[in-house]
Amino acid sequence: MKEKIYQSLIELTNGKYSSFMLKKLVTSPISKNLIGRYSKVYGIDVNEVSGDLKSFASLQDFFTRQLKEEVRPVNLSKDLFVSPVDAKVESFGQIGEDAIFTVKGKPYTLMDLLGNEQVIDKYKNGQYIVFYLSPANYHRIHSPLDGTVIRQYTLGNKSYPVNQLGLTYGKKPISKNYRMVSEVQFQNNKHVTLIKVGAMFVNSITLTNVSTAWKKGEEIGFFGFGSTVVMLFEKDSISFTENINKGHNVKMGEPIAIML
Repeated sequence: MKEKIYQSLIELTNGKYSSFMLKKLVTSPISKNLIGRYSKVYGIDVNEVSGDLKSFASLQDFFTRQLKEEVRPVNLSKDLFVSPVDAKVESFGQIGEDAIFTVKGKPYTLMDLLGNEQVIDKYKNGQYIVFYLSPANYHRIHSPLDGTVIRQYTLGNKSYPVNQLGLTYGKKPISKNYRMVSEVQFQNNKHVTLIKVGAMFVNSITLTNVSTAWKKGEEIGFFGFGSTVVMLFEKDSISFTENINKGHNVKMGEPIAIML
């Protein structure tokens, strides 16, 4: 019953008009007056921000802020994956032989998530991790490794919430929302897929690196509003590092997995 009520409310409020109005509000020059209050409410460390708060043209401009390079050191060890984002570890674990993994009690199939039968088999019995970016987080995305992008495409057109309630009661937002899929080949011809998932109201994922070459720690894009990142690893390709626990907050550049 809770699930049906939640989904009905989201359908009623998450329409084109409400999305347009929200976008208009957060991109308007007037919204820059909300930046100070927004920072305090969400406990954002403004000392990490590259630029004075007064330099941002709007709340949206601040939301997609850049940070001082030294505040996010990147572990450059060749045998480590690093976190592509500042986020909370929402879920992680094993992908089944049936190409299904579970987040908040909901089963997700690789076919629904990736929409491409050609790439599914390599991730069966592999591992996954889900990162949730809250409104407080830095929303730029960085490469978790050195590698070559061999496939990149977009799917979906929904914009359901990807927060705790959304993942628990929503219509499988990870595999229904607008998302950008990037498959990267790294050492020993192994692969990792990075799925960047848009969130409620604004389906905005902007690429800042449009080449096929990714270098660990470099910026590859940013989210225009709340978001989630999913990473898929091939079988026997990684082992998660000890700091990866459900609910743990990670920073971009911190190790998340060891390459095997």
